[in-house]
Amino acid sequence: MCGIVGSVSTKTNIIPILLDGLKTLEYRGYDSAGLSYLKNSKLIINKVKGRVKELEKNIEKDAFSNIGIAHTRWATHGEVNETNAHPHNVGNITIVHNGIIENFSKLKHKLEEKGYKFKSSSDTEIAAGLLDYYYKKYENIDKTIQKFMKKVDGSYAICMMINNIPNTIYVIKKDSPLIIGTNKNTSYIASDVPAILKYTKNYYILEDYEYGKITANNITIYDKEGNILNKQLKEYQGSTLTSDKGIYEHYMLKEIMEQKTTIRKTINPYINNIDDLLKLPDLTKYERIDIIACGTAMHAGLAAKYLFEEYTNTKCEVFLASEYRYQNNFLNNKVLSIFISQSGETADTLAALKKVKENKCDTLGIVNVKESSIARILDKVLYTEAGTEIAVASTKAYTAQVALLSVLILAHAYRKKSIKEEKILKILEEFRAVTSILNPILEGTKTYENIAKEIYEKSDVFYIGRGLDYALAMEGSLKLKEISYIHSEAYAAGELKHGTISLITKNTPVFASATNKKINTKTISNLKEVTSRGAKCYLITDEDIQDNSFEILKIKKVSMFLKPLLTIIPYQLIAYYTAKFKNCDIDKPRNLAKSVTVE
Repeated sequence: MCGIVGSVSTKTNIIPILLDGLKTLEYRGYDSAGLSYLKNSKLIINKVKGRVKELEKNIEKDAFSNIGIAHTRWATHGEVNETNAHPHNVGNITIVHNGIIENFSKLKHKLEEKGYKFKSSSDTEIAAGLLDYYYKKYENIDKTIQKFMKKVDGSYAICMMINNIPNTIYVIKKDSPLIIGTNKNTSYIASDVPAILKYTKNYYILEDYEYGKITANNITIYDKEGNILNKQLKEYQGSTLTSDKGIYEHYMLKEIMEQKTTIRKTINPYINNIDDLLKLPDLTKYERIDIIACGTAMHAGLAAKYLFEEYTNTKCEVFLASEYRYQNNFLNNKVLSIFISQSGETADTLAALKKVKENKCDTLGIVNVKESSIARILDKVLYTEAGTEIAVASTKAYTAQVALLSVLILAHAYRKKSIKEEKILKILEEFRAVTSILNPILEGTKTYENIAKEIYEKSDVFYIGRGLDYALAMEGSLKLKEISYIHSEAYAAGELKHGTISLITKNTPVFASATNKKINTKTISNLKEVTSRGAKCYLITDEDIQDNSFEILKIKKVSMFLKPLLTIIPYQLIAYYTAKFKNCDIDKPRNLAKSVTVE
């Protein structure tokens, strides 16, 4: 959820490297920032509540050091303040940490019995205390780290400096991502590759229960028993993260507008003809598809569930990853588990994936980041080509996921002969024209801006739909909540009369989409129910509906495989402009993180 950066060099001043890395990782979301380094063998720690730019102001302009660690924190234990911010120092040990120490309370009690006193409410300070205790006890860093890994429950990516071991950084990893980069006379540590791409594209990936000793010219990685590992040095092949918003005021708007490109880039290898479509994995041996994901990715799975069941007659279930691993999953070799993650590091999704792998069941992934933790574990992975999303609220990653799932389902339908080939060819033709199909929606921003003006001062907003439209209502509602902080709920349209309609008062905004001819009249009837009670209604549809009781947003009539892409973009843009009118921090909404790496 937060960002780690570290560096050690022979001569280079690493302080600008640490600050650059933190700025690059700002897109992940955070609420405080800190940095520590050695100056003439003296430990310097700077921490602030707030943004990296405030931390930068606290650093002496002529500050120089060849070794340091830095962090952006997303609060889990303890309130947002400087005391709880990282780095944390206890005795000889200074660390930054991503993850959660689940047994921190028990460890804290034992350390306090041994005379330790703690200043913060953070579990990270307890981790630093435990490392200091074992280091004093064993006077051996390898024994210290190995003992630490045996005693600590939870997840951790730790970057550590030790007072009496100069020019050396140690790292420890379990369940939270950590990589080590290398370049001539300088080494780098980061929680995410983009943080170091300005300096190197060569890096090692740490796996669970591995730790490392890092100097400027040498990187040694060990397993949990202390054996030296022969790790593969990887070279980053993806695009570098750009901080250029171009002509746009916010990254979110830029990323919304990029969707006509990112969708096409994602599906392009599979849509030119039937043979290309059959490059996608064959799912015909499976009797059930389980889709496991969190948040927006889970909503992409809900859209896929409708398409799987409606057009391939294949049973599909969608699970929240945070719930999945704690229930009976009824797994067998006739079940395919599909995992969806933008970052490829989502902790709940990763934990669920490990459970499925333990049951030796087949897995497939929809992931945006190559060489991410989830991607490395999956049996098969299909990559979206959304590029890096900097805005915390996902837009282009979501539509890339939905588009890729749609063509996967189309391939499945062809193999099962549940859709005629001539219809499949027409759908492929639509996919090839997706850019021109989306253009009118993306160019109609004035309409969405006007709607935002009407709702931005409201305290409650509702989204309704049936079938696939209900899945889209859930994602539309989430976007509004995430960035405008307006209370918003999504409901299956038919459920309104079962209690929810009591919340409708005069001028309550209600959004709906009606894109399925078989059930559109039902959804419109539900809209009538709320308009008769004073609601202000907005309808996204591809039907020719003449009704002055609600505002109609018309989209092009396309197959159900493309409709999710057309329907969601108006919801994204309405959320964006609503947040803009409220003067919200659109790209970095409060309390949210881009990559959720704790359960």
